[in-house]
Amino acid sequence: MAAGRNVAITGGSGLIGGILIEGLADDHQVTGIARRKVERLDLVMADSTDVASLREAFAGAEVVVDLAARVSGADWPAVRDNNLPSTYNALQAAQEAGVKRVVFASSNHATGMYERDRPYADIVAGRFDSLTPDSFPRIKWDWPVRPDSPYGIAKAFGEAAGRYYSENHGLSVLCLRIGSVVEKDMAEHPRTCVTWQSHRDLVHQVDCCIRAPDDLSFGIYFGVSANTWRIWDLENAAEDIDYRPKDDAEKWR
Repeated sequence: MAAGRNVAITGGSGLIGGILIEGLADDHQVTGIARRKVERLDLVMADSTDVASLREAFAGAEVVVDLAARVSGADWPAVRDNNLPSTYNALQAAQEAGVKRVVFASSNHATGMYERDRPYADIVAGRFDSLTPDSFPRIKWDWPVRPDSPYGIAKAFGEAAGRYYSENHGLSVLCLRIGSVVEKDMAEHPRTCVTWQSHRDLVHQVDCCIRAPDDLSFGIYFGVSANTWRIWDLENAAEDIDYRPKDDAEKWR
């Protein structure tokens, strides 16, 4: 896709929404969408659990970045009543509104159970012993999903729903398994030094998805910076969307 797209971002009142609305504004026409207002952003009000509300908000958009969800740690009733319908509605409304691509904010929690296995359990705890950064296989996008929570289940659902809309409706859907994006934009704990994605790299990766070739119909990519001890593989992200992160959380350790 060419530069300068019309981009709608759901979940615009959240941390990541704010980062993307501001970070993408220089290169794209960005509309933030949310259920509640925030003082520093001009947002369109819409409820992601209402498909008609979203369809109206998506009018004229070429790309939708779908961030709308209760945050990690939400219990099953919250996920069932909010996250699942919000994700499905975003895909359905995008398809009905003539949107070309949806960038779905998936999560590392869709594969979080791998962190209970060695060596990943040791790495996220900061126990390296005889390990080196190149001595273990990094988790790839096409390994089986292993959600670690109701939130992770909903993200795995979103990836599966995205593949359906891609293959059945011709909607391009790119899923980002976002790692740890924190307000201070720094890694403060051993796990975050592994999973951190800087604000700069986050904006870069979403921009890569927006600009990716029109014929890229579906993809799943880990969202993480170039951390020395990252456990997730970025090879397909480099090949498919030219995502090349610049930051490394090791400076915070």
